[in-house]
Amino acid sequence: MSETEFNAQFFDQFLDDYYAEADEHLRSVRRNVIDLEDFFTNGQAVPANTLNELFRSFHTLKGISAMAGVPAAESLAHHMESYLRVLRDGQTAISGEGLAALVRSTKKLEEIVASKRNNAELPAIDGEVRRLESLVPDTPRETDAAVHEVPQRRGESSIQSVPRYLFTFISAPGLAARNVNVNTVRERLQQIGTIIKSTPTVRTGGQVAFEFTVETSAEEASFESWVDDGIEYEPVVAATPDPAPADAPAAGDGSRSGLPGHSNFVRVELSRLDGLMLMVGELVVSRAKLEEQIKRLGSEMSAQQLSSLEETNHTIERQLRNLRDGVMRTRMTPIGEVFERLQFAVRDLARESGKKVRLETTGESTEIDKMLVEKVLDPLLHLVRNAVSHGIESASERKSKDKPEIGTIRLHAATVGESIMLEVSDDGSGIDLENVAARARSRGLLSPMDYPAGSALLDILCSPGFSTRDEADKASGRGVGMDVVRRAIDDLGGTLSLETRADLGAAFTIQLPLTLAIADALIVSVDRERFAVPQSGVREVIEIRQSAVRRLENNEIIEYRGTALPLVRLSKLFALEDNYREAFHAFVVGEGSQAVGVAVDRVIGQSEIVIRPVSDPLTQVPGITGATELGDGRIVLILDAAAIARRLEQKL
Repeated sequence: MSETEFNAQFFDQFLDDYYAEADEHLRSVRRNVIDLEDFFTNGQAVPANTLNELFRSFHTLKGISAMAGVPAAESLAHHMESYLRVLRDGQTAISGEGLAALVRSTKKLEEIVASKRNNAELPAIDGEVRRLESLVPDTPRETDAAVHEVPQRRGESSIQSVPRYLFTFISAPGLAARNVNVNTVRERLQQIGTIIKSTPTVRTGGQVAFEFTVETSAEEASFESWVDDGIEYEPVVAATPDPAPADAPAAGDGSRSGLPGHSNFVRVELSRLDGLMLMVGELVVSRAKLEEQIKRLGSEMSAQQLSSLEETNHTIERQLRNLRDGVMRTRMTPIGEVFERLQFAVRDLARESGKKVRLETTGESTEIDKMLVEKVLDPLLHLVRNAVSHGIESASERKSKDKPEIGTIRLHAATVGESIMLEVSDDGSGIDLENVAARARSRGLLSPMDYPAGSALLDILCSPGFSTRDEADKASGRGVGMDVVRRAIDDLGGTLSLETRADLGAAFTIQLPLTLAIADALIVSVDRERFAVPQSGVREVIEIRQSAVRRLENNEIIEYRGTALPLVRLSKLFALEDNYREAFHAFVVGEGSQAVGVAVDRVIGQSEIVIRPVSDPLTQVPGITGATELGDGRIVLILDAAAIARRLEQKL
């Protein structure tokens, strides 16, 4: 690797650290801004530690953004820090305008970091900066010159009570081989003092250098040997003291920032965890092959040999499952991270719409695969927007209905077996079925004799371009949203359901698999073909006798727990030969009136499968979510139970 390539790779790794640290501080900011608004709304005094934590977060975001070369984030964080300083010092009081500015600026910071990460154009910050500047009383402003640090000749006395040094670290391939990098250098400097300022520079030839200003009482002799590790230093003097360092608590505040301690947490790239999960998947397939070989060789072994080998196989299976669960746990993160972002969105939407809305959350500690966090955020955000725009009434309308003026949106998360259940509900007006029916008929989505109910209602709402409004508003667009929600959930192997009652509100329920990599599945057979059905989408497996099947027009039904259950044969769905055996099996998918029985010849057994998605659009088939390899080496298709249920409902 050349010096230039190394420097480029080094800076890319540094940017990854920047994104991770920025995400941590933005999570802290969202949490504290929500607390700040609650104190303001309830007329309570804002605790000093809330303002201090916000100040420290913005100060750190400013510093790390400067190091990463993101001037827009650095500038915006600086102005937010300035506003927090005057709030903390009592020069002004928190106001509704101030809260709105903090919310909008925080959202803008998130957009800037996301744009930098995706190599997209950074959004403008002029509007946010003007709002923040208008909130700060007219006081002498800091300038770069006021805090400019000048190298001090050896022997001169410093005007600081604690000496400061400028440390410069220059990366090089040989240093990286000895595990000397910007992170380990930062840790060394934190051990000898306090880092006041840090800045990256690119020197002639593409060399990346990091400059750290450190306040330390340590003797020079303690870091003279660091020169061999690419660390140069010289004393500095500052004309005025810098603000409190990001890592140091504010005066009189003994609280901690609430962020994870570096000694207890290690940042790991998700790609590395993906690699581990891939290796676990390969082990799952290898163990299945071993089990198949044991079955084949069983007749050639003594009973004692076979028993010993089976015991070893069961031990490997147990250990492999523990390994799989352990890798999965390292990928899991509390759903509260998503809920915090939605808290922000609801308050912003309420301000824009003029409605009074609050968001209640339960199950924040429910864990979800980190890979699903970003993918599930957009569907949830669409549902929340629709709840504010279409569900929650205005304060005057709610009052006329004898409802509280403040509407409530509830977010609930829970683990149900091998699935994650997310519910978005509101206490608004519910879905206007007459309006939906009229618009659906005008677009040819509903016959004059039919009425939207159950899954049919959800299908209409999720039709591309369908909307119950003629004009778009800021909270929800015209005809975009629900089709995006369903498509996103389908891509994640999940299901979406809806319940609504007039003037009582609506509830959307999303059910997602715990992981998209490895799953427990039923192996079923139809004709001479085998299929895998993930158990997370199956309610129950039942045995049916041909004599129990009843025909209703062109459909088959059976009696199931006191109700009629539509029955559709998988052989017809995939144009396979149907043997019409006297006894066969069916797996039940869907809930309540939307339940459907999918008939197969028989259920062969249960297996742990590795899900390989079908990514080629030319080979994608509705009802098929991927493929897997069984222990006997056979490749089988994985059924998407939710998609099959919807496809069958449309045929009934």
